[in-house]
Amino acid sequence: MKLSRKVLRFILLLIYLKIHASVAQDYDEPKEEERASPPPAVEECNGIYVSYEFLSRTKGYPRVKSTPAQSWTFNATATVVNTGADELKAWKIFIGFQHKEILVSASGAVSLDGESYPAAVGNGTYLSGNPQADLKTSIDTAGDFTQMQAKIDLSGTQFGVKPPAVPVPKTIKLVNDGYQCPAPTRKKTSMHICCKKNPKLKAKEVKTKFLPRQNGDLSISYDVTQSYANNYLAQVTLENKSPLGRLDHWNLTWEWMRGEFIYTMKGAYTRNIDYSGCLYGPAGTYYADMDFSKVMNCEKRPTISDLPRERANDTEVGKIPYCCRNGSLLPTIMDPSQSKSVFLVQVFKLPPDLNRTAFYPPEKWKIVGTLNPDYKCGQPIRVDPTKTPDPSGLQATKSALASWQIVCNITKPTKGKSRCCVSFSAYYNESVIPCNTCACGCPDTKKCNPEAPALLLPAEAILVPFENRTIKAKHGQA
Repeated sequence: MKLSRKVLRFILLLIYLKIHASVAQDYDEPKEEERASPPPAVEECNGIYVSYEFLSRTKGYPRVKSTPAQSWTFNATATVVNTGADELKAWKIFIGFQHKEILVSASGAVSLDGESYPAAVGNGTYLSGNPQADLKTSIDTAGDFTQMQAKIDLSGTQFGVKPPAVPVPKTIKLVNDGYQCPAPTRKKTSMHICCKKNPKLKAKEVKTKFLPRQNGDLSISYDVTQSYANNYLAQVTLENKSPLGRLDHWNLTWEWMRGEFIYTMKGAYTRNIDYSGCLYGPAGTYYADMDFSKVMNCEKRPTISDLPRERANDTEVGKIPYCCRNGSLLPTIMDPSQSKSVFLVQVFKLPPDLNRTAFYPPEKWKIVGTLNPDYKCGQPIRVDPTKTPDPSGLQATKSALASWQIVCNITKPTKGKSRCCVSFSAYYNESVIPCNTCACGCPDTKKCNPEAPALLLPAEAILVPFENRTIKAKHGQA
């Protein structure tokens, strides 16, 4: 009996030591990091896989009885995976929202419409990758999906679709040049598509390290010319390449994505000179000894305008080629020397970008003018460094440290409601052909009935101010 107890104790001791050793081994060995996994349908795609998956929604406020007016907060995920043989540079997708959606955030991407969030995207929206704009191939990365795949977490508000119906977009597609996309495969809460290169389109041989420069109605170049540990100097060049469109009194806006701020500028100025955003923000904490009263602008989305012509020879803000034209850019066919505008901007950075080679251009570019066409700008695309003549006068060229191109194209103007009408009359008519009642708007329906028939007026009433036509109108009716 005593022997059996000793044997039992020995067996229990062995079991205890074995368990302790296994636990210690599991504790000492680091766990393998979870790698990004591909979506299941990606196995059947040899191209660019794009998907949209609806995740969840909650009923928003205010709570109303009308279904079309009730808001719902939704969360969704969009995924872009490169399963082809060629690297996809500057990927762009279109999501065809259709339920009056308001996009509040899109992590991992930026809107190509240049609008800040929240943005109304009920007619669809274009998204581009940020910071991961390029998707490498499985061949070049040994199947590393962190470099092959981009995932966008979407959150926003939609209207008019209550459970159990699911608010999915009308369509999704890749909009990069040279790719063809079929109709998406739909499921209850998701859709996916596999886009492939157009076999009839001959790919141009790219001899540069980065993407070749693109053509557009307006080309903007963002060139870093000098670099320091915590700031850099950039030259911004606007070139009007449209044969018909011109810009007058242009206003340029962009959005800083990493907390940068404008210290000084030459050749242009910000419409709002304000440093309070730096003083009370992260910049004020890091640059504690900086005199922010000398800072030009600390807004996340500054508005920049061209200097007037009389400041062209100003030693402090002018004295650079192609500056100070009062915001006028003529078409090249009219005057090539007046189709370009240039200004310099000194940009200060924040951690963790404090080294000489960390450059991140601003996003969401937008340009407007006075009585000019509407422009839609794309995202900055990394291109080969811009080369300019050496300022010393020698027969040499000087290259920028890094360059990005932003292409803006003229869009069709949105159809607006008529604000007024023009009345005509023939020489043999005794009265003027009237406009519809309230054709120029009806701000006070108590004093003006939009349904009332229009009054005939004698021809001479056109020469009378609108407020004093009452008597003429009564005579016309008599």
